[in-house]
Amino acid sequence: MYIALAYTLPVVAIVSFLLFLKRAACDNNTPPGSNGWPIVGENVDFGLLGPQKFIKKRMDKYSTNVFRTSLLGEKMAFICGPQGNKFVFTNENKLLTSWWPKSLNKVLLFTEVINKDQKVVAPLLANSVHDILKPEALKQYVSVMDSMARKHMETEWAPFKEVKVYPLSQKYTFALSCKLFMDEDDEDKVAKVLENFNIVTNGMISMPIDFPGTAYNRAVKGGKVLRDGLMKIIATRRQELIERKEITRHDVLSRMLLVTNEDGKLMSEKEISNNIIEQMMVAKSKQEEFLTWEDVEKMKYSWNVVRESIRLAPPGQGAFREALIDFKYAGFTIPRGWKIFWNVNTTHNDPKYFPDPERFDPSRFEGSGPVPYSFVPFGGGPKMCPGKEYARLEILVFMHNFVINFKLKKLIPNEKIVYRSTPVPAKGLPVHLYPHGKN
Repeated sequence: MYIALAYTLPVVAIVSFLLFLKRAACDNNTPPGSNGWPIVGENVDFGLLGPQKFIKKRMDKYSTNVFRTSLLGEKMAFICGPQGNKFVFTNENKLLTSWWPKSLNKVLLFTEVINKDQKVVAPLLANSVHDILKPEALKQYVSVMDSMARKHMETEWAPFKEVKVYPLSQKYTFALSCKLFMDEDDEDKVAKVLENFNIVTNGMISMPIDFPGTAYNRAVKGGKVLRDGLMKIIATRRQELIERKEITRHDVLSRMLLVTNEDGKLMSEKEISNNIIEQMMVAKSKQEEFLTWEDVEKMKYSWNVVRESIRLAPPGQGAFREALIDFKYAGFTIPRGWKIFWNVNTTHNDPKYFPDPERFDPSRFEGSGPVPYSFVPFGGGPKMCPGKEYARLEILVFMHNFVINFKLKKLIPNEKIVYRSTPVPAKGLPVHLYPHGKN
């Protein structure tokens, strides 16, 4: 026994020492930055400053487009700028893979059906979702969107002189998502889902402290109510399909219910619920005729206006990745297992790519448009947001119905924008409406 110990202990010590040296050498060549306080990391600073100021402060401090930090209990590298965006988008499933913080998964999804790489859907299902949200599939939804937008303007806007734009537009986009994704148009049910959805989104990026009364705890509870409600809808619809043996609805849920894997096995209801929640996160001169796809395709200037709007206030701040292996970027080592974050604001607000970046100027998108990988509100590469075309269609139809009915004036000219899971006007963006004369 003693002989064995005398032999094995030096071996273990030497191996451990070599591994330590390897890791130490690796850590010494990691990007500049700080891990912040023990356990807390730099979460407090990130929360107080918001993503944009947090990132700019460190880019200025370290004079580099890559820096390290510690957020959500993880060692993390922020990779910035067009070249950083290109690197992230073109190395998906090579050097990097998608990653969601465990705290977010706990709030939103049935974690038991997320695989070890934290990819919520299998490739077959992902392709199916992309097919459902392609332009050719979306054409059939234009008249539904237009009809709902008209009704929304008539009931929620026209009767009032002053309204709050943010909650009303949120109500419309969510009702539309419920209709197109699940063929659900019961106003009470939709309102209940929206209520819990707001609880979830308001708390899901807060400090993950699951104690009663905290925003995160409320988000966890709201997420459970949301998932339970979706499970009931999914079970009912699956039973309808079994009894009728045919598709009588044409929403996203109906198609998901029929997706099978290579073995012919249908998705579980929990997997479908996860994917519906994912898509709903993504989502958030013809007076007598409904709009058509051709009408929307002609709205070139309107789309430039939208793009400039989401350049200035992108709905998403970026996304996480995880390093699959050790790799080099900009002369620094990013160790395997580190988390990566790319952010839209590092280019959207940079005068090198958008001169006078605070100025609203839709003409930036005319001609050849911005520098490649500098305008990235929908991401890029294999993980580009599958709902991009859906969002474009939804926004343009809404804009059309608004501008033919109203002009507006902001009641709080310099209203503060606060950052939750998305940028939100602090007071809901109150405006005075001026209906167009009926001629």
